[in-house]
Amino acid sequence: MKPKIGFIGAGTVGTALAIRLHEKDYPVVAVASRSKSSADRLADKVPGCKPYESKQSVADAAELVLITTPDDAIAKVAAELRWHNGQSVIHCSGAHSLDILGHVKESGAHPGAFHPLQTFASIDHAVKNIPGTTFALEADGELLETLKQMATDLEGNWVQLKAGDKVLYHAAAVIACNYLVTLMKLSTDLWRAFGVSRPEAIRALLPLLRGTLNNLENIGLPNCLTGPIARGDLGTIEKHLEALDKVAPSLLSTYKELGIQTIPIALSKGKINKEKAEELLRLLEKTAQEALI
Repeated sequence: MKPKIGFIGAGTVGTALAIRLHEKDYPVVAVASRSKSSADRLADKVPGCKPYESKQSVADAAELVLITTPDDAIAKVAAELRWHNGQSVIHCSGAHSLDILGHVKESGAHPGAFHPLQTFASIDHAVKNIPGTTFALEADGELLETLKQMATDLEGNWVQLKAGDKVLYHAAAVIACNYLVTLMKLSTDLWRAFGVSRPEAIRALLPLLRGTLNNLENIGLPNCLTGPIARGDLGTIEKHLEALDKVAPSLLSTYKELGIQTIPIALSKGKINKEKAEELLRLLEKTAQEALI
C-alpha cells in the first residue's frame, strides 16, 4: 500500500512532485509552507490534499513527509517538529546528506533523501521534465525500497548514494546544468559583438545544442566531441584567441581552461596523437601564462 504523503514546502520542486505523485495514485494528503498562498496553490492542483498553516499538522497527518524547503531551512524544519516512530521523513536536497536529519532518527522515524536530478525553472516545466529524471537516493531498508519504487513510478531512474558522495554529485550537476546556462550567456555575448541580439543568438545556437545533446546520448563520450581541438586545428584556435583578446578579453581565461580540459577528450577519441595534444596544450598554457604577465 502506498504511504500517505505530506509536503513541507510548496515551491516549484514540492508542487511538481506532489502533482506527479498524485497522478501515479500516491495519496498526497497534506501540505504546509512558509507562504499560505503557496500551500493553497499546491492543494488546488492536487485533489485530496489539505493545506495547513502548521508544519506539525503535516507531520501528524502523513506517513511519509517530503521536506521540499530551500536547503538552508531543512535542518531547522526537521529539528523543530515531533516525528512519530516508524514515520519516514525525506529531504530533497542535492548537496546535503542524511546528517541534517539527525533529530528525525533520534525520534524513531526513518530519514531519507530523494533528489530529482532535474532543472525546475517553473512548475509546468518541472512537471513535464520529471519523467526520465534520475533520483539520487539515500535511505536504508524498507524506506530505500519505497523510494526506489517512487522513482520508478514517476517514470524515472534512481541511483543510490552514500553520504560522502552528495557534494561531488551536486557539484557535477551544477557544472552540467547551471554552467551550461553561463556558457550560453557568454556565447550570446559574443554574438552581440557582431550585431545579433541575444534572442536571435539563442534561436541560432539551440539546434547546435540539441545536436550536441543528441550526440552525447547516442554516440557518447569521447566520440561525440567535435570542433577544432578534436581535429587538432591549432590555426583556428590561435585565431579564436586573437579575436577574444581584442573583443572580449575577459573570456580568454575561460576559453583557455575549457580548451585545456578538452584536450584529453580529443586524445581519447583518437583523432589527435600525443604530439598534437602537447602542441595544443603548449598553445593554451602559453597564452594563459601571458595573460597573467
